[in-house]
Amino acid sequence: MEKTYNIALLPGDGIGKEISIQAKRIINFLSKKNQLHVNLSDELVGGASIDEFGTPLSEETLNRIKKSDAIILGAVGGPKWEKLDFKIRPERGLLRIRKELDLFANFRPALVFDPLIDSSSLKPEIIKGLDILIIRELTGGIYFGEPRGIEKIDGKNFKGFNTLSYTSKEIERIAEVAFKTAMIRSKKLCSVDKANVLESTELWRNVIIDVSKRYPDVELTHMYVDNAAMQLVRNPKQFDVIVTTNMFGDILSDCASMLTGSLGMLPSASIGVMANGEKKAMYEPVHGSAPDIAGMGIANPLAMILSVGMMFKYSFENELLSNKIIKAVKSVLEKGFRTRDILTSGNKEISTSEMGDKILEELEK
Repeated sequence: MEKTYNIALLPGDGIGKEISIQAKRIINFLSKKNQLHVNLSDELVGGASIDEFGTPLSEETLNRIKKSDAIILGAVGGPKWEKLDFKIRPERGLLRIRKELDLFANFRPALVFDPLIDSSSLKPEIIKGLDILIIRELTGGIYFGEPRGIEKIDGKNFKGFNTLSYTSKEIERIAEVAFKTAMIRSKKLCSVDKANVLESTELWRNVIIDVSKRYPDVELTHMYVDNAAMQLVRNPKQFDVIVTTNMFGDILSDCASMLTGSLGMLPSASIGVMANGEKKAMYEPVHGSAPDIAGMGIANPLAMILSVGMMFKYSFENELLSNKIIKAVKSVLEKGFRTRDILTSGNKEISTSEMGDKILEELEK
């Protein structure tokens, strides 16, 4: 009996709904073409869930998500919900999924497609052929540390505080992922921290060094985060795999996005293991919900489509279909079709749905 892959699709808010439609089209097409049994279920998260259930992630939705083989997320958030209490804002739904499923390893590739070289603000010779991977620790650090909050004095906001903490175990497991990934790429790993002023990342560096002894074939380097941000812009091809903390990874991956020309081109995978040993993963574009362009049909769905490719590779162990998606994206770009965010002179602007059409045409070939 052939396996049925259960996929939870969480469109979320803003342009998440538009790009999720294109993701669904790609999944359905490839499943039918390759005789894969796929069960796609739409679920609510973020602002959409707040509007429906009064919470950014309902218990019922979370329980269904936990039973899925893979999760695809669009984006969450928007000005409509910004004045809500911090604990029930849309982003808390996303963070809870990461925490509940222990999705501790976030893969954020920055791959430059040659046809988009002119979309980047950097010189072509700096980014041509760029293919780097940022591995971000995702369930620890300052985003989850306690205590946290805003202290009031006489009814007025006085002090805001967050806690940046890591345990050796948390660092060790993300280090293992990073070293194993480096081993199947170019055997180069750069660990990014701020060990000169932050004790939590001094521990980070020490644990990374300890784990490196198990991987003598990997060339390990260390870099402070401020220097790493500068080096990503100055000479990005010096890197191959970067491993770093939750907050630093959040910032550096957005910095890396501009090497590719647009946030609309960057997919990501968040991978973890449940207490029972079952592997879980969530795939999502790096960009946000972009409420300013939601509903206009101009959002770039390629990061979402490339995230689907990562799902086939990491969750379903089907690198062939993953590579077909990458090849289709490259072919469409080579033919000059662009959404507005990556549009340059001489190319043809197309809508979100038209970009989905073009990708399907290439996959059909």
